Amino acid sequence: MAGRPGHRAAGAAGGRRAQRPHRHALGRRTPYFLIGALLCSLGLLCMPFSPTLWAAAGLLWILDAANNVTMEPYRAFVSDKLPPSQHSLGFLTQSAFTGLGQTLAYLTPSLLVLWGMDKDATNGSHIPQVVVAAFVIGAVMSITSVLWSIRTSPELPLDAAELARLRARRPGARAVLADIVQAVREMPDTMRRLALVKLFQWYAMFCYWQYIMLALSQSLYGTTDPASQGFRDAGLLNGQVGAFYNFVAFIAAFALVPFTRRFGARITHSVCVALAGVCMLCIPLIREPALFFLPMVGIGLAWASMMGNPYVMLAGCIPPERTGVYMGIFNMFIVLPMIVQICTLPLYYQSALGGNPENVIRLAGVLMLCAAVAVLWVKLKPAGEALPAAGRWAPRAGIRP
Repeated sequence: MAGRPGHRAAGAAGGRRAQRPHRHALGRRTPYFLIGALLCSLGLLCMPFSPTLWAAAGLLWILDAANNVTMEPYRAFVSDKLPPSQHSLGFLTQSAFTGLGQTLAYLTPSLLVLWGMDKDATNGSHIPQVVVAAFVIGAVMSITSVLWSIRTSPELPLDAAELARLRARRPGARAVLADIVQAVREMPDTMRRLALVKLFQWYAMFCYWQYIMLALSQSLYGTTDPASQGFRDAGLLNGQVGAFYNFVAFIAAFALVPFTRRFGARITHSVCVALAGVCMLCIPLIREPALFFLPMVGIGLAWASMMGNPYVMLAGCIPPERTGVYMGIFNMFIVLPMIVQICTLPLYYQSALGGNPENVIRLAGVLMLCAAVAVLWVKLKPAGEALPAAGRWAPRAGIRP
């Protein structure tokens, strides 16, 4: 899970909150951590034993929703715990540990094979046993890592003004929906412009994730048959290069902090996703397995930036008391591109892309370059400018627009 910065002493200046009781015994964010992690663990345990494709697809949607239930409050938690001057360090640290976790996840099947498991052994549904074991390990890690976070990093108490505002809200789903609708209407211009950036970059990443193994299998082994030896070898290679780019993301997330502080989150993000776009365009040209690790450096840099810098830009433009709802809406900018990609790509996969998975990777590269241009269009508020909420200020010391 994401890194957890140390919490600040309550009652001090600079936005630190007085010692007041939470509205809920577990806090505002913690219940979402627990519910999301539990659903993720159950989904991961059930996924390898799905009796039909439709059941697996349904579990995938549940997993995605549960992950979002956990991760978006985590991002709001970073904003809660840190002053604006440390947002870049906080979000990029979270990005680093996301990359580390994904590195271990990608490497798990290869490590299990290295430790003696038969890579060709399958269960009754023809799913490799190493994949089943990896899902079980992931389920255990999902719930234990969140429980550890909750134990070691308690939420900050709310101050009197925040408690009064929360108590004044009308209870019920209707009031929550009304709050979301109002937040969308009042959405800051910076956030609206970031929506286009996220459409390009997440459509590209879903194209990459869905078709990279097919592209590797076709370019290296000349097959896309799931029952072939070449396809299984491509799967293991995909795990290794995926682990590599996530490890690059783990290192890069820390390395990007000084660049973000000096050049700003916008410029840094543009450079990173542009580099990823160029690397994706190069992937179909590679014919040697070892060379596939080279473009993963650019993809890892972009992945580190995607998990951190958009949230640095977002945190600087939203009212602190509405961080939770805007983080949730911002997450829709990930989910909606996924839905658009799933619904639209099959419509032109054969006609425009020739049914060639390598062309999908090329499309992903072009879309990442579009994201690099679109982020330059994002306008950030100058440091110290008042945010939309009356009476609230959030200077972003150390972060340039």
